[in-house]
Amino acid sequence: MFIATIVISLFLAVSLSFSAVGKLTKNPKVIPIMEHVGVSPDKIAWLAYIEILGAVGLVVGLFAWPVGVAAALGVILYFAGAVVAHLRVKDTAGIGPAAFLAVVAIVTFFLRILSS
Repeated sequence: MFIATIVISLFLAVSLSFSAVGKLTKNPKVIPIMEHVGVSPDKIAWLAYIEILGAVGLVVGLFAWPVGVAAALGVILYFAGAVVAHLRVKDTAGIGPAAFLAVVAIVTFFLRILSS
């Protein structure tokens, strides 16, 4: 079960890292979506930093069980907020990636708990 935990945790960490890079480099595909769901431009970098912290926590959590659990829980909350932000503006077309990563974070959380 720990191999699955490693694979899923690393997948989620890489996904968070790519998402953070898109925000920090002001990728023209990312910024309009963020603004559409109501994120002010001065807060976008903070969301990227949160994603980076989540990615680091997931990787460190492979060696320190409580850190992995906490990081996975934080990522669940982050993407739950993203899903709510998309729903709030009725952006059903753009909710997919956030919902998918929320589910991956939930799976990561339970795998991390089960492989303690």
